[in-house]
Amino acid sequence: MNTDVIVTCAVTGDGDAVGKHPAIPVTPEQIASAALDAARAGATIAHIHVRDPKTGKGARDPALYRGVVERIRASGVDIIINLTAGMGGKFLLDPNDPLRAGPGTDMVGALERMVHIEELRPEMCSLDCGSFNSGADNEMYVSTQGYLRTMAQRMRDCGVKPELECFDVGHVRFANQLVAEGLIEDPPFYQLALGINWGAPAEPEMMWAMRNLLPAGAQWAGFGISRMQMPMVAQAVLLGGHVRVGLEDNLYLERGVFGSNGELVEKACRIVRDLGARPLTPAEARDKLKLRRR
Repeated sequence: MNTDVIVTCAVTGDGDAVGKHPAIPVTPEQIASAALDAARAGATIAHIHVRDPKTGKGARDPALYRGVVERIRASGVDIIINLTAGMGGKFLLDPNDPLRAGPGTDMVGALERMVHIEELRPEMCSLDCGSFNSGADNEMYVSTQGYLRTMAQRMRDCGVKPELECFDVGHVRFANQLVAEGLIEDPPFYQLALGINWGAPAEPEMMWAMRNLLPAGAQWAGFGISRMQMPMVAQAVLLGGHVRVGLEDNLYLERGVFGSNGELVEKACRIVRDLGARPLTPAEARDKLKLRRR
C-alpha cells in the first residue's frame, strides 16, 4: 500500500465530451480555472489538454497551451503542470485506399508534437508509449518506437519529466526499454491507463499485472475511466501507486450526478484518506519525482 499519494487531475482531455456534460472546460480561461479548482481541492498535478474554443474539439495550438499555462503560473496557486504531448497521433484509414489517410486524420511528426513543450517547459508532460486501435472502426492512435525515442530524448534535453502513459501491457514493456536505454531520468513515472478502447481493461488483476512489470524504483499511478474511476483510485493506493481522476476520464460524481474536476478530486482525496493514506502537496511530489521546478 502507498501512504503518500500523488493525485493527478486530468481536467478536460480531447474526447467528444462537449454536450455530454454541462461544464466541460473548453477555453484557456476555463481550463486554467478548472486546474486551479482541482489544486484547491487537493490535486497535486494538473494534466492538461486544450480545445478549440470555437468547436470544443481537441487542439494542438501552442497559443492555447500558453493561455492556460500563463494563467496557472500567474495565479499564485501551486500545482504541477503536466501538458499532454499526445496530440497529433490520430490516424484514420481511407476505407477505399488503406495507404491513404482518411478524413479526420491528425497525424504529425515527433518534434511537432513537442512544440508547446519546448516553448512552455512544463514540469511534466505525457508520453503515450505505444500505438493502439481507438475510436471508429478505421481509427488508430499512432506512437511508434522511433517517435517515442525522439520525444523522450527531447523531453530529457528540455528538463521535462515524462509521464509514461501505458494503455496496454506491451506499452509498459516498451516504456521499460526507454528506461533501460537511459532516455528517462530516475525515477521513471508510469501512468497505467485502464478501460480505454481497445487497451487494457479497468480490472484489479490488470492493474496488478502491469504494476508487476515495472522496474525497481519506479513511481507509478493508475486510473480507470467512467464508472471505474473511483474503484481504481482505491485499487492503485492498495497496490502501492498514485491516482488520477478528472473530467477527461469520467463525467460523473456518482450515478446520474455530473461532477466537476474539484468535486472529483475531493472524492478521490477522501478515498485516499479513508484508506489511511494522505495526498501529497506539489512540493512533496516534486521531491519524490525529482522534478525541475519552473
